[in-house]
Amino acid sequence: MATATTQKQLSTKEADIQMMLAAEVHLGTKNCDFQMERYVFKRRNDGIHIINLAKTWEKLQMAARAIVAIENPQDIIVQSARPYGQRAVLKFAQYTHTHAIAGRHTPGTFTNQLQTSFSEPRLLILTDPRTDHQPIKEAALSNIPTIAFCDTDSPMRYVDIGIPANNKGKHSIGCLFWLLARMVLQMRGVIPQGHKWDVMVDLFFYREPEEAKEPQEEEAPAPDYGDFTSAALGVQDSWGTSNIPEGEWTMAAQPPIPPAVPAAGWPGEPVSTDGWEATAAPPTAPGVNPVAPPGGDWE
Repeated sequence: MATATTQKQLSTKEADIQMMLAAEVHLGTKNCDFQMERYVFKRRNDGIHIINLAKTWEKLQMAARAIVAIENPQDIIVQSARPYGQRAVLKFAQYTHTHAIAGRHTPGTFTNQLQTSFSEPRLLILTDPRTDHQPIKEAALSNIPTIAFCDTDSPMRYVDIGIPANNKGKHSIGCLFWLLARMVLQMRGVIPQGHKWDVMVDLFFYREPEEAKEPQEEEAPAPDYGDFTSAALGVQDSWGTSNIPEGEWTMAAQPPIPPAVPAAGWPGEPVSTDGWEATAAPPTAPGVNPVAPPGGDWE
């Protein structure tokens, strides 16, 4: 039994290392902190340091033991100010039932009791010690142990458990949090040892906002504007022909023409409607002499 369990653990470790290689967890930076030299395997010709993944896997197991040792998972805060780690932090908190803080850290969250967001966690997990320098300082003032993913150039001050890995790539951060979450669930007994986890590692990867909107736009049904073609509206097409049936053009279908209204004239005088004939002069009031137009008399 012990031999079979050991073989399963070795096969699991090999699969994890292959996954970390695919996610480029082993790639560091050109700079190297003196406290991270013991985790560097070698240096490439272009100056990039290569991280020893065997030590990364051991540190992941140590961090998982520290997480499992805390009875209440809500006393653990997982935080990431780096955009590539915010989705991974939320997914990690969802499956391990911890508390997640994705985004900018509010100063005084761990030290100022007057704040509404004040909390006293028993463990702090960070993505990058350089980006999350403010929560590390506050955790040091409050005596809170800290776990952080450290690159070759990351400062190790106030970090209790540093996991050597690439903390700048979106695939690397998602893979690390996926491995850590799976190890925590295995140690809690939720997942059997040596079995695959049903959750895909892709869920922990960072996604661009444009990529998340494309599937929603494709799934949305096209709006129905009705049939506004020329055939439906009875409009003539480009050849001058009409799409209205011939039966509708008969005289019986046409509305009757209303009678013409006679034009209003002067009272008591006939109005000629046959042509442009002259009409009589308008009547004048009694006792008023008509004024003759200049240049002649009335015709």
